[in-house]
Amino acid sequence: MVEERNISVLFVCLGNICRSPTAEGVFRKLVADAGLAEKIHIDSAGTHAFHSSEPPDRRAQAAALRRGFELSDIRARRVSANDYEQFDFILAMDGDNLAVLRERAGEECTATIRLFLDFSESSRESEVPDPYYGGTAGFERVLDIVEAAAGELLRHIREERL
Repeated sequence: MVEERNISVLFVCLGNICRSPTAEGVFRKLVADAGLAEKIHIDSAGTHAFHSSEPPDRRAQAAALRRGFELSDIRARRVSANDYEQFDFILAMDGDNLAVLRERAGEECTATIRLFLDFSESSRESEVPDPYYGGTAGFERVLDIVEAAAGELLRHIREERL
């Protein structure tokens, strides 16, 4: 058995009000339900500061709450230079944000920077689509994708890191 240690996961999208806070909220609940809240630190951020200090989009919050995920305590923030050293995993929702994250990562970066859906064997998607400019169905689709991928990410972390 691998020695238990704390793991940290940062979910990242563009503005940190739709996809990444949804992933944070879903993953936070899965981790808590698994009794691992003390072992896995979870956060989210955006590559840009369009919405700093704002709560998640009301549509994202409503969709998440209907499924039992609470997002209201999350506040948008921009990815910081410290994040590259403090997090084990920095997981982008799409390729554009992944490219920005990799471009900004300095030599002192110790994080694994990947697409979130790289950890999902069941998803037909490679990216979590941005629901911001669409309707309610887009937020439900994001939740479908995130819920499945979050479970697979947790399984990976348990098998490989905890």
